[in-house]
Amino acid sequence: MTSAGVRIVQKLSSMGAFAKVAPHVVPATDRAVHRLTRGRVLLSSLTLPGVVLTSTGARSGLPRRTPLACMPERSGRWIVVGSNFGRSGHPAWTANLLVRPDAEISWKGEAVPVTARLLEGRERAEAWEAVVAFWPPYATYQERVEREIRLFRLVRR
Repeated sequence: MTSAGVRIVQKLSSMGAFAKVAPHVVPATDRAVHRLTRGRVLLSSLTLPGVVLTSTGARSGLPRRTPLACMPERSGRWIVVGSNFGRSGHPAWTANLLVRPDAEISWKGEAVPVTARLLEGRERAEAWEAVVAFWPPYATYQERVEREIRLFRLVRR
């Protein structure tokens, strides 16, 4: 996508209406495209890199697959942001990782076992600065909600 196209998507994703519609459309579309391409493509990755996170349900113990935007780090790790499209509650996948941090991601068609760690304090502040520079709408999402948006670092196991 062109840089002008990315800027348009950033502006749209910062709108309140996007927060109402996107949670019902984006993940379902990403799951379908991911399945059809045998794990090689996420439609949303036209604007942001993405993974499909398979976590274990905090209460159910069942596998839960969630397409997520991510910020790859040079060290071969990933930051995932529990923005929930700027809606008030934390997304369920963040609760799953808090209870059961061992998970798996599909990254560019490869299944990668990971351990998730909630970022706090100075480490979170530094990561937050990086993710907002990477995708500015995250700042708008944080302004919209009273909760602190959770950030997790995913590390290969």
